[in-house]
Amino acid sequence: MAHRRLLSLSGKDPRRSRVFNRLVFSHCSRQLDTLTSLAMAAPSTGTRLRLVAHKTKESERIDVNFRPSRVVLWGEEKGKNYDAVLGGASLDLNSVKAKPFTWIPDVIWLNIVQLGRQPAFKTLLDEVCTREAEWKVWFESEDPESAAFPCGYDAKLDPFSVLLMIRSWCPDRTLSQAKKFISASLGPRFVEGVLLDYEDLWWESDNRTPLICLLSTSGDPSMQVEILARKKDLEYSSVSMGQGQEVPARRMLTKMCRTGGWVMLQNLHLSLDFCFEVLEALSEENDIHESFRLWITTEMHPQFPISLLQLSIKFTNEPPQGIKASLKRTYAGLPDDILEYSNAPQWQPLLFGIAFLNTIVQERRKFGPLGWNIPYEFNQADFLASMKFLQKHLDDMDMKKGPCWRTIRFMLAEVMYGGRVTDDYDKRLLCTYMNEWFNEKILHHSFEFYSGYKLPLCNSLKHCLDGIKRIPDDDCPMVFGLHANADIT
Repeated sequence: MAHRRLLSLSGKDPRRSRVFNRLVFSHCSRQLDTLTSLAMAAPSTGTRLRLVAHKTKESERIDVNFRPSRVVLWGEEKGKNYDAVLGGASLDLNSVKAKPFTWIPDVIWLNIVQLGRQPAFKTLLDEVCTREAEWKVWFESEDPESAAFPCGYDAKLDPFSVLLMIRSWCPDRTLSQAKKFISASLGPRFVEGVLLDYEDLWWESDNRTPLICLLSTSGDPSMQVEILARKKDLEYSSVSMGQGQEVPARRMLTKMCRTGGWVMLQNLHLSLDFCFEVLEALSEENDIHESFRLWITTEMHPQFPISLLQLSIKFTNEPPQGIKASLKRTYAGLPDDILEYSNAPQWQPLLFGIAFLNTIVQERRKFGPLGWNIPYEFNQADFLASMKFLQKHLDDMDMKKGPCWRTIRFMLAEVMYGGRVTDDYDKRLLCTYMNEWFNEKILHHSFEFYSGYKLPLCNSLKHCLDGIKRIPDDDCPMVFGLHANADIT
């Protein structure tokens, strides 16, 4: 209908031609938004990897270039010179205007000189020299990207010019400002984490196409696949591969092919010879139930059969970046009735507390030695074990006395998460988190882990996810208990 309407308007009448042009532009813009969204979702979710794998290299190059194209066009329409994005690396300090003040680092001054060559910043160098106090206060502030620019630049600059200003003065803040620019030019959804939808994966597969998950940190899909099978009222069985596990795996595979259940072969890279039996069963078996699905998890292995990879849908589940995205993925992977697992009123806030703790201990790794002296491989299994312990503890507690906070703190700090920790200072840090968060204060409706990171009040999983959406997109180091300058390292 849309195409017929466009064709009917493409006449010689100037007014109809203008309407036609506007409709074509609007239609193309919507299609570009859709393609951009799919291009960004594919690497994260894996749901399009099967389609991309069969495209030519030229097609793949077009898909990759779709994402930045609209941002570039947006900047070109404003007449920007993208040399400013590169900063002053190509300039020589001896061949440019002398640096007026010692508090400006040499690299920053070269960036400012390069930025001053843009039309929107032609008076910048003179303003820095004549109004030193304003620029120094702004430059030395804790979050200059959020503070007002000196000399009234807030009213003069568009989002791209703001990005150039932050890139020149505060290179360590470029990433957070780039997210704001993308959000302003493309939309907020393009900077939000994309969740892997297992139902989409199931929909794209069939009974002869296995689904292979390439394992990564905190990327085991077993729980989510089991939840989806239960949701579809299908039988689910799993086996962890290894020495001697081929017999039960073979028996399970034969049964499910006939009855239509789902099979999960975990760590198949430990039984590479069995891969050929799997391939033979899927290729030569005549009567495979339509509902049958084969899920496989494996690590990267040079001898993994290429033929099985070519036959399958490949996906991975990389841990998301940021507290908001990580919490969103954690809660999205839980059963819909998770809040009904316990009748204790402490269940919902403590469940969120464990999810927040699980996120914090993983996100601290991005700070290197400032985060942990030893980079521990915390993952989703730690969260699931802690969740089961918490449920059992609340079910067994005396309702009049309430939870034993000392027991909860000990189990989390010494067993569930502390069992991985070997450094004394790291253990002290973990115990500090427990003492700060897991006490009576977390049960109060006004409790905050940090300013802006409130405990959501909810009675369903959907309400919890809505509450997580209100968490800030950018995480300052203070959320983790670090100094504001920890990002610089």
